[in-house]
Amino acid sequence: MPDRIVISHTGKDRDWAQWARWHLEAAGYRTELDSVDRVPGTNVVEAMHRALSRDNPLLVLLSAEYLGSDEFATDEWTARFAQRRRDPAARLIPLRVENVDLSDGIWAPIVVADVFDLTPDRATAALLDAVRRAVDAGPPEPLSVVPPQYPGRAEVSAGTDGPRPVKPLPVVWNLARRNTAFTGRDGMLDRLRDALSNGSRVAVQALYGMGGVGKTQLALEYAHRFADDYDLVWWIPSEQPELIADHLAALAQDEQLRLVPPDTPTPQAVKALRDHLRRVGRWLLIFDNAEDREDLFPWLPDGPGHLLITSRNPNWTGIAEAVDVDVFARAESVALLRTHLPHLAEADADRLADALGDLPLGVGQAVDLLAETGMPVQDYLDDLAAHTAELMSEGRPPAGYPVSLAATVTLTADHLCDTAQAAGQLLYMCAQLGSETIPIDLFTASPELLPEPLNTTVRRPLAFRRVLGQLGRHGLARLTTSGPVLHRLVQAVLRDTDPNSAMHLSTVENLLAAAGPDDATHPKWWPRWTALLPHILAVNPATTENRDLCSAATGAIWHLLARGDAQMALPLAEFLHQSWIAKHGPDDLIVLNISESLAAAHTALGNYRQAYELDQDMFVRRRGLYGADSPLTLNAARNLAIDLSDLGELGQAQELNEDTLARSRRVLGDDHPDTLTSASHLAADLSQLGEFERARELDEDTLARRRRVLGDDHPDTLTSAGNLALDLEALDRADDARVLRRRFKVKS
Repeated sequence: MPDRIVISHTGKDRDWAQWARWHLEAAGYRTELDSVDRVPGTNVVEAMHRALSRDNPLLVLLSAEYLGSDEFATDEWTARFAQRRRDPAARLIPLRVENVDLSDGIWAPIVVADVFDLTPDRATAALLDAVRRAVDAGPPEPLSVVPPQYPGRAEVSAGTDGPRPVKPLPVVWNLARRNTAFTGRDGMLDRLRDALSNGSRVAVQALYGMGGVGKTQLALEYAHRFADDYDLVWWIPSEQPELIADHLAALAQDEQLRLVPPDTPTPQAVKALRDHLRRVGRWLLIFDNAEDREDLFPWLPDGPGHLLITSRNPNWTGIAEAVDVDVFARAESVALLRTHLPHLAEADADRLADALGDLPLGVGQAVDLLAETGMPVQDYLDDLAAHTAELMSEGRPPAGYPVSLAATVTLTADHLCDTAQAAGQLLYMCAQLGSETIPIDLFTASPELLPEPLNTTVRRPLAFRRVLGQLGRHGLARLTTSGPVLHRLVQAVLRDTDPNSAMHLSTVENLLAAAGPDDATHPKWWPRWTALLPHILAVNPATTENRDLCSAATGAIWHLLARGDAQMALPLAEFLHQSWIAKHGPDDLIVLNISESLAAAHTALGNYRQAYELDQDMFVRRRGLYGADSPLTLNAARNLAIDLSDLGELGQAQELNEDTLARSRRVLGDDHPDTLTSASHLAADLSQLGEFERARELDEDTLARRRRVLGDDHPDTLTSAGNLALDLEALDRADDARVLRRRFKVKS
C-alpha cells in the first residue's frame, strides 16, 4: 500500500498511535497501523520489512520506551535512518509523545514536534502540521463520530489547580489499583490484546508460568491498559474453586450492574449473570490463580466477551489458549532495576539481573531490599549465592505479590510433597541440578539408583510423565519435550530448605556418573555430553566424594576439547586440578587424569611449555606407579611426545613415539585406537623430519585401520586422510592428494 503513513510505536503508546491514526484518516491521509491492519497470523517482521521498503512516510512516536528497550521499534527507526543516508527523500515524521531528552545522539539534529501536555485541539493541530510538511492529504475518510480520547494530559491554564483529565474506568469494575512499578511486557500485552480481539465468539487466554513470573500483574496491567475497550471488568480470585460462585454472584449484585437484588441466592445470581453476558459484549472477566481446568470450566460464561485466566498449570486444552509467561527479557530487568535504583550502574544492574535469572518477583525483592538498605551490589550478590532462601524471604514482598519468593516456593513444594511423594522427591533432585533442561532419561535410565516411590514410578512411562506434569502444574518447573527446566532461584530456595539435601545430592551424583557415555570425544555422543555438562557442573565435582562423578567431569572436559572449545575447558580443568590435588594428592588417579586433560587444553591454546611440564610430571608419576607398559603410561608418553614436537624437539619426539608405538602394538594390539594415535603422531614427526615416504606408508596404514575401526566420518579418520594428502603432496603426487581430499572432504 504505497504512500500510506506507517505509524511506528511501542505497545505502551498504542493509545497515541490510535489517536494519531484517527485524526490522520479524518484529515484524508491513509495510514498503516499494526494493531488495526495486521490480522492475526501476520508475520510481524515481514510486514515491517515490506512497510519500510516501500515509499511510505514513517510517523515515529517517540517516548522513553520507544527509545529504550523495544526491539522492533529500534529496528524500524534505525532502518529509516539508514534509508535516509542513501536517499534524503525518504520521509520521517517524528513526534514526541513524552518528555524524552533528544539533546544529544542521533536525534539531536532532527526537528521534532511535541503532542503531549497540550489541549486536544492543539495536539491535533501539531500532529497534522507535522504530517502536512511531508505528505499531501487525500479526501477525508468517513470515520466514527467520536474520536479516540486524547492520550496526553491536557494543558492546564496558568493558575489553575484542577486535576488533569484521566481515562475513565469501565462502569462495572472491581480491580486493584494499577501497579505503577510495572515494567516491560509490551509485546506480550499487544499479542494478548490481538488474540482476545480476533473475532472469536468467546476469546479465552490462559496465562501460565511458575510462581513469581508476574502472571497476575500482567493480567492486571492488561485490564488497566485496555480498560476503554470494556464496559465491564471483574476480577475473580480462583484458587478456591468453591468460592468462585460467590464472586460471580457479587458481580451480578454489583450496584452498577444490578442484575439481581443483593439477597438473591447464589445459584440464581450466577444464572442471571450468565444470561446477561451471553447477550452483551465489551466485558472482561479475569479468573486469577486457577489451579485446575476441570474446577474452572463450569464457571466460564458464554458470550461475545473476553476471558483471562492466570495459573501455574500449563494444561488448558479444550478451554483456553495457553500463553507461557516466562521471565523478563534482560533489558526489562535492567530497566526495572535502574528505574527504582537510579544510581545503579548498568553493568551492576546486568549482574544483578543475571544472578536473579530475570525472575520478576526476584528482581522486585532485590529492588526493595537494596533501596531500603543501600547494600552494595557485590555484598547482595555474595549473600544471594550463600543464603538464597533467607535473602528471598527478607522484608515485605514487592507491590502486587502476596508473599515472598521463598514463601511461594516452600509452600508449593510442601503441598506437592504432601500430595505426591514421588513428585516431591523428583523436585528436590532437580533442584540439585543445573537450570538448563534436565534430560528425562537421567532418571529413567537408572531407576535402581532412585528411592521409593520414585524408583517404581520411573519404570512406568505414563506414571513418570504424570509426575513430571505435577511439577509443571504447581508452577515449579517448565516442561519441555526433553525434560523439565527449573529456575535457578527456585532451585536455590529448594536446596536451602531441603530436609534431605545430602541424600538427594548423593543420588543425583550417582545418576550423573552413570549417565556419561564412555567415549567423550566421538561426535555421536556430543549432544549427550552437551546436555549433561551444565548438570555435572551444578553439583560441584570439585568437592564431591564420588569418584565416578570425578571421572564424568573429566570426560566432560574431553568433550569440550573434542568439539574445539578449549577456552571453556581450560579454566574448568585448572579449577578441578587444583581442587583435587588439595583433596587427593598428586599421585591419585583422578588427579593424573585431570592433569592429562589440562595439558591437552594448554596444547590446544598454544601453551606448549605449560603442557610439557604437566605431561612430563604425569609421565614420570604414571611410569613409577603403573610401569612402562601400562596403557595409562603409554598415553602419557604419547602426550609428552606431542609436547616435544610442539617445542621443536623433533628428534626426542620421534624417539619417544617409536618406543610408544612398539609398546602399544605389543600391549594393546595393532588396531587399538590408542595404537593408531601413536602411529599418526610418529608419521607426523617423520614428515617434519623430511622422511616423507616412511610417513606416507605409516599414514596410509593408519587411515585404512581407522576407517575400519572408527568409520569414515570420525574426526581421527579425517585427520589421517588430511595427513596422508600432505604426504602425497610432499612426494609430488598432487593428483592423488586431490582425489583423497575430495573423497574425505578435507581441506588443503
